Amino acid sequence: MKTHLWQRHPLAVIVLAQLCGTSLWFSVNGVGLSLAHDLAFSEVDLGRLTLAVQAGFICGTLFIATTGLADRFRANRIFAASCLLGAMVNAGFILTAAQFPLAVLLRFATGLCLAGIYPLGMKLVIGWTPKHTGAALAWLVGMLTLGTALPHLLRGSTLGMPWEWPLLGASLLALLGGAMVHALGDGPHLPPPAGRVRLSEGLTALNEGRFRAVAGGYFGHCWELYALWMLTPFLVHREVQRLMASSDLVAWLSFGIIALGLVGCVGGGLLSRRLGSLWVARWALTASGAICLTYPLLAWAPPGLLLALLFLWGLTVIADSPQFSALAAATAPRERVGSTLAVMNAVGFALTIPAISLTTSLWSLQGTWVLWWLLPGPILGLWALRGLADPATHPPAAVHQE
Repeated sequence: MKTHLWQRHPLAVIVLAQLCGTSLWFSVNGVGLSLAHDLAFSEVDLGRLTLAVQAGFICGTLFIATTGLADRFRANRIFAASCLLGAMVNAGFILTAAQFPLAVLLRFATGLCLAGIYPLGMKLVIGWTPKHTGAALAWLVGMLTLGTALPHLLRGSTLGMPWEWPLLGASLLALLGGAMVHALGDGPHLPPPAGRVRLSEGLTALNEGRFRAVAGGYFGHCWELYALWMLTPFLVHREVQRLMASSDLVAWLSFGIIALGLVGCVGGGLLSRRLGSLWVARWALTASGAICLTYPLLAWAPPGLLLALLFLWGLTVIADSPQFSALAAATAPRERVGSTLAVMNAVGFALTIPAISLTTSLWSLQGTWVLWWLLPGPILGLWALRGLADPATHPPAAVHQE
């Protein structure tokens, strides 16, 4: 059978499609300031919209784990269908934004669609590039990070235009990503589709001590990560106001801070080849935890210094994610890879809900001190990893997760 042109570079196709598809995740946050101005949305309202996405993603991943969907059907078709539905739901938010309950419902539906994009993108990577999993997945998670930042770039590039345009741009990108993966197809290295599975089978890997330790580190990472991404525009806006600069800078700086995580992921992937995935995960989690601890204590410092600290935080807060995924993949049952990672994703993202809820509801009262609510994540994550040795993290058919 003749090889399609972009099947010669499958990893590039998958990570670009992941970038396009995950632009739906924070699409509303990218226009948050505009929604606050035009529709009187508060920080709590924006937090609820983000929580709805997270809740939808969790329900979606649990559905995948319960039905075995990720292991029974072709990953590229699920990915493409999810991108199509996600694009339609995201565009529909424009029509319902003024009706808050409906807006929340559509953001929940967006999260459901993302459950068919993010975990399935991980499985596609393994299907096409089973070797050097840590490095390949570093690119995938890096593109998730860039996709998260992309709505801020779309808003920055459409300043002066209605807030609806960036949302439509995210939907168009999702359609493009789905079309790319649909044309690519499944990789040749995946096991054959499995039969119906039970949720308990997705939890099988938790019986293994090393997997539990890695999962604990990942859960601590999740507690910190998404709440920080949610707070980034608020933190940037504070410093921009102190600089007495134009609020137009908020979108551009927020994009830069979150997007820098791509460099952290790729750089961590390169370091993992020499020093091991566990070493990278530990030091990235330590660095982000240290910034989380010190940032509120430096709230009086010059705005330029705090912005520089935010850029450093954006670099380190996601760098451990691909390495946790590579470590988890080393012990995931090969025939239940999709279900196992779906369950791990569901638990990790469930922990983002209280973190986001706490920080957004207390932001107006506590300001930068709300960041200390994120500190238990890095601390408990590092505690879970204590005494763990770094094994080989490149099994023949490892899969991965955020």
